[in-house]
Amino acid sequence: MKAVILAGGMGTRLSEETTLRPKPMVEIGGKPILWHIMKIYAAHGITDFIICLGYKGYFIKEFFANYLLHMSDITFDLGQGSTHVHRREAEDWRVTLVDTGETTQTGGRLKRVRSYLEGERDFAMTYGDGLADIDITREIAFHRSHDKWATLAGVRTSARFGALELERDRVLAFREKPVDESPRINGGFFILSKRVFDLIDGDDTVFEREPLEQLAARDQLRAFVHDGYWQPMDTVRDKLLLEQEWQSGQARWRIW
Repeated sequence: MKAVILAGGMGTRLSEETTLRPKPMVEIGGKPILWHIMKIYAAHGITDFIICLGYKGYFIKEFFANYLLHMSDITFDLGQGSTHVHRREAEDWRVTLVDTGETTQTGGRLKRVRSYLEGERDFAMTYGDGLADIDITREIAFHRSHDKWATLAGVRTSARFGALELERDRVLAFREKPVDESPRINGGFFILSKRVFDLIDGDDTVFEREPLEQLAARDQLRAFVHDGYWQPMDTVRDKLLLEQEWQSGQARWRIW
């Protein structure tokens, strides 16, 4: 199975970082969040990636073009004009980078990579800014068991604010907002049949609107319930939380 990663958005809510580079290249622990997402998939045996580029996509091309240099010890013999790799730690990944347009919407980006999915029964797809400890192997099995067109990860958001415990106007205590008070949302990490392409008109199609709404209306959409860790990187605050978790040595998305 191949995994498609949407990595072309502008990330305006993280502009402190994204004025310089695309959002999926913002680093957590010295590695782009895109790398972390790919490691999650690779832990479940998915190592063939199609990455949809857009805003500042050349940063992502340059990262993978020089990936061996980033991950290895190398001697450059300038006099002889030779290069010797001493220690190679690059992952055994196949990465296809596709320019899908700077202003193309999520559905349009997906449709633009259709030709790279020839021969595939179904494929994985997610966003280039969210991490989770999701069991993708179980999700694939779930998707194939119901034989519908699409499966998404149904997650709960972590509460951003604590809750007040009140008795009329008296504040009794502060507590974390219980997770079950938050509705489930689309957490990405889709498994999709190629039939979903028929619901995407073109570059202006937002996948989360008409296509997903039509899938739901046709009873062709299922949610893989994920109650574990899930965290998007939408803001600088999110980025700092992820960095702190990684530096603590207890990053919950690190399943590899």
